[in-house]
Amino acid sequence: MEILNFIIPFIILLTIVVFVHEYGHYYFAKKYGVGVTDFSIGFGKEIFGFNDKSGTRWKFCAIPLGGYVKFFGDRNVFSQAEQEELLKRYDKADQNKLFVTKPLYQRSLIVFAGPLANFILAILIFSFIYIFSGKDFTPAQITEVQTGSPAHSVKIKSGDLILSINDKKVGSILDVSTYINTSTTNEIKINVLRNNEELTFNVIPQIIKTEDSLGNVINKKVIGIKIAPPNNEFNKERLGPSTAVYYAVKETWFVTKASFDFIVSFMRGKGDSSQLGGPIKIAKITGQVAQIGFIAFLSITAYISISLGFINLLPIPMLDGGHLMFYAFEKVLGRPLTQKTQEGFFRIGLFLLIFLMLFTTVNDLRDLGLF
Repeated sequence: MEILNFIIPFIILLTIVVFVHEYGHYYFAKKYGVGVTDFSIGFGKEIFGFNDKSGTRWKFCAIPLGGYVKFFGDRNVFSQAEQEELLKRYDKADQNKLFVTKPLYQRSLIVFAGPLANFILAILIFSFIYIFSGKDFTPAQITEVQTGSPAHSVKIKSGDLILSINDKKVGSILDVSTYINTSTTNEIKINVLRNNEELTFNVIPQIIKTEDSLGNVINKKVIGIKIAPPNNEFNKERLGPSTAVYYAVKETWFVTKASFDFIVSFMRGKGDSSQLGGPIKIAKITGQVAQIGFIAFLSITAYISISLGFINLLPIPMLDGGHLMFYAFEKVLGRPLTQKTQEGFFRIGLFLLIFLMLFTTVNDLRDLGLF
């Protein structure tokens, strides 16, 4: 029964974010007159489904680790360079339903709409949380500086009020750990307020192995400070709709940029690859968060939705970003890449995805103590 506490929330979360992603593709495809034959949540054998009045088969399949939208007549869902043979198979009416006959901007929007839908979902979730549960605005005041710590060595003092970290404004006590641990630079720039004077310190954090609030072992950056709300009073406010959307967009952008910075640091050999996780780790964390409560589950759904949108925009063939890359070549060259060239890119993309899947699976098993 314990494993169901992880599997069921994970399947629910994945179904939501995958459905929203694929619906983004579906919506713009229908908007531009592209025929859609299948809308699938999951892969493999169909468990159940139905046909709508336009002939689209909506189905749930046995392997719930993704999904897809299949367009009318397309062997390759998004990229079909060689069109002549394909067009000969259809009459004029059916040709208008083909994805490949649409203008470049329409094809690009249909592809981009999947990740866009994930970002919109995250914004809606964060907005909902800020409106009905509230957002924390508690100032981050340092109450203790550990002797011999990185913060102590640069003369950060107890009583200092943290204003910003790496030029990111600290609007809440919760931002401090987040900004420190998402930093990809060797030094962390910290601005504080002391006796009505702003001071700047450059701190080199220590990396320690510890447990997060859910009991998972993580590598954490620390500078040796303890923070607490001034006068021990937390300031959590429920926001109006427009303000909530503003902060929701801001949070979505922060997570997206942090993900991009991590990828860049990883490519440079500086990122912490041990923290990369796959479906097993996501399922574990989702199950743990779901037991905390509904708001916590909504939050992790928003973060996973952002991750799905961001990953799909990477310029890797087989992902949405790979197809957008092909369209960029098409725009520059004035013609699509040949089918042979695209297939070569797809092989490279498949290799990269398999390597990433194996790498994250090893990390997941190591996290569970099985490897």
